[in-house]
Amino acid sequence: MPASPSTARAINDRLALRLMQQEGPLTAGQLKQLTGLSRPSVADLVERLAAAGLIAVVGESGSQRRGPNARLYGIVADRAHLAALDVRTEGVSVVVSDLLGTELARASVPITDDAGTGPAVEQAVALVERVAKEAGAERLHTVGIGAPGLIDPSTGELRDSSGLPEWHRRLVAALQERLPAARVLVENETNLAALAEQRDGAAGDRDTFVLLWLGHGTGAAVVLDGALRRGVSGGTGEIGFLPVPGTATLPSATDCEGGFHSLAGAAAIAGLAAEYGLVAEGVPHEPYAAALVRKAVAAHAEEPAGRFLDALADRLAIGAASVVAVLDPGCVVLGGEVGQAGGGVLAARVAERLVRMSPLPVEVRASVLGGGAVLRGALLTARDGAQDELFAPPVR
Repeated sequence: MPASPSTARAINDRLALRLMQQEGPLTAGQLKQLTGLSRPSVADLVERLAAAGLIAVVGESGSQRRGPNARLYGIVADRAHLAALDVRTEGVSVVVSDLLGTELARASVPITDDAGTGPAVEQAVALVERVAKEAGAERLHTVGIGAPGLIDPSTGELRDSSGLPEWHRRLVAALQERLPAARVLVENETNLAALAEQRDGAAGDRDTFVLLWLGHGTGAAVVLDGALRRGVSGGTGEIGFLPVPGTATLPSATDCEGGFHSLAGAAAIAGLAAEYGLVAEGVPHEPYAAALVRKAVAAHAEEPAGRFLDALADRLAIGAASVVAVLDPGCVVLGGEVGQAGGGVLAARVAERLVRMSPLPVEVRASVLGGGAVLRGALLTARDGAQDELFAPPVR
């Protein structure tokens, strides 16, 4: 059954907006060519979108041309402001952008273990409000949050997870209370990192891959046929609980000690480096485990750095091989700060081991975005959510 006129207009409007998002400002003639619509239809949709405050004339095309046909129409970027949060056990980072995702302001605040739930929540919310003010955002349309732990797929809420600070769960409710007009979206940090690596990073040419998160803890995100897979309870990728050889115990339902986390978490990497006599000077905003790996990569042709990287690759290959055997993703991205620090040197070592351990072909890549992938993924999620709502203006 053909679409009704109102539905067809809404589809055309959204198509035009998506084209302006991807290509930048366009003339009516360019919109006609890209959409295949008639000149009158393009004129109508331009009028509708301008009346809705979604597009405006932003210039002219060509140095000599003048008049209506030369007008360039672009999305009104300040039609909505967005915020993205990367919530870690040790603090929060915030970025505020316009509707097109252009960053306007960012800041971070450390939150210590002894801060207390109430003060910790207040610190985080105050940071969001301050960054929004610095960005000139009177109100936030959508807020994207990346946090460790399980996200309930039926409610979209952060589930109560052992080992994580209570202020993580309280923060979402506090933001919704202080920003009642904003839409708040919460997603697991590793899933957001995978989204960012697929859109802007190491997995840009892959619609099926696994991101192995290597940061303070460990995790995995699974993307199959272009879709992020969360599982029945939101727990897909909780690889830290994967039982592995080389540990003294087995993980439990409340503690991943003895699982893959015990081999590849930040503390485990630091302990492994100490066995080889490696230490690293602190680098601002870089976790110690990542600094150790980065230093080892710089000296990987020498001892003991090379042996440390070999031992680390042995550990990472255990988790990667388990994922490859079950999912056959064809590509594993070593994500997080540690994956980025390891770069191609560590990725190549892991790939060599996977060739010996698995009959399935798999490419191993290093993260391009590192720890920043979570914040980038949260911003992409907020932008997509806002655009989905705003790019479907009411048809008159």
